[in-house]
Amino acid sequence: MQEKIYFYYTNDLHSYFENWSRVAGYLKEEKERKQAENNSCWLIDIGDHVDRVDPIAEAFMGKANVSLMNDVGYDLATIGNNEGITLAHDDLHNLYDEADFQVVCANMESITNNEPDWLQPTVEIKSINGVKIGVIGLTAPFNAFYELLDWHISVPVQVLEKHVEKLKESTDVIILLSHLGITEDQEIARRFDDIDVIIGGHTHHLFRTGELINDTIITAAGKHCAFVGEVILTWDHSLQKLVNKEAYTKDITHMAKDLHTEKTLNELMEKTDEILGETVIHLDNTIEIKWFRHTKVMQKLTDTLREWTNADVAMLNAGVLLDQFPAGNITYKDIHRICPHPINPCVVELKGDELLEVVRASFTKELTELKLKGFGFRGEVIGRMIYSNLHVDTFFREDGHEYVKQVTWNGEALDQNKSYTVATADTFTFGRLLPEVAKSETKKYYLPEFLRDLLAQTLRNDFV
Repeated sequence: MQEKIYFYYTNDLHSYFENWSRVAGYLKEEKERKQAENNSCWLIDIGDHVDRVDPIAEAFMGKANVSLMNDVGYDLATIGNNEGITLAHDDLHNLYDEADFQVVCANMESITNNEPDWLQPTVEIKSINGVKIGVIGLTAPFNAFYELLDWHISVPVQVLEKHVEKLKESTDVIILLSHLGITEDQEIARRFDDIDVIIGGHTHHLFRTGELINDTIITAAGKHCAFVGEVILTWDHSLQKLVNKEAYTKDITHMAKDLHTEKTLNELMEKTDEILGETVIHLDNTIEIKWFRHTKVMQKLTDTLREWTNADVAMLNAGVLLDQFPAGNITYKDIHRICPHPINPCVVELKGDELLEVVRASFTKELTELKLKGFGFRGEVIGRMIYSNLHVDTFFREDGHEYVKQVTWNGEALDQNKSYTVATADTFTFGRLLPEVAKSETKKYYLPEFLRDLLAQTLRNDFV
């Protein structure tokens, strides 16, 4: 006898609720159908379901996301970095208290020695006809952030070596829920023959059908849940082994919305308006936002960042503020709308010559007009770099480009051998946007505060 076992999964929703009612309708319908056919079926999420870029996620600190997953009928989930490092310790510790699904993450532990009741390293489930399935969860090890929030993420491979051996003894099939990214997933498939399926996320990669490495099938469904994933395993009970592994992703953007979910989202938005509706400040005049020009609000925000971190210098890109502040009452929801990014303040140390190179790079057209997606940035373009306690003289050449003429700190030219502490957005510590910042050996991140927390402080202090 052969038995088909079904798994439907989502990854990297990032609180993009525009797709959620379609996702909900599709998943509920598929689970009901499979159960009616007497087939085993589980619904799974691979992390980054929560993203505080959305006001609902912000207002409820992720708990509304969990409630929405409960409504759909999820069975299993692992956590992503957006759950892990954008919430204060207590908020994450209690995030899944009301979850009707099991949360599995084998490489995460609390430094406080007070583990959440919901956190499990592995889970064992069983199909209708008795096939034993072991599930492991792993999340990306961003310990520079996690440890500031009293969590520790262990090295994924070392954790797998421990748990795969145990599950191999007690289960027939092993599935990894991986919020590690495509490169890590492929390497794990090469190293661990006993893992049958890797359901991935984090790097927003999309497999329309699965990728087979050795005998492990890898799959992932992109981002924002425009696609939902399906894994189908065929177990032969007479041979006592898997005889087929399939993985697909389905475009759900054209599907009908689930009306119950739409109603729930509308109700959550009404409650969000109440929670975030407190007035922060009353403005007599509109505050203008310009992405490619110096403005008072960006200067004051950059000054606040420098003073708050006690750094020598601060720098922020004008693109972090998405829209103007209209005259009238400004609420926390307005601040969130205008500065929605999950970006934390950070201080790096740079030598004078490195800081000079950063300033020069920041005025290039390539950087200021860069349409960035990722690294926590949720805006349109990087925009002009604004500096605090650093004077930058520039000039325009015939080609229309702006160039740096001179940079001074406290009235003197930068000392190329002196170390300066530079406060900025943590965005620039990743990738190759500003290599000198990313390569700095000294980085101090400030968590759980976001830039918008400093923006609220700036408005209260400087725009009354």
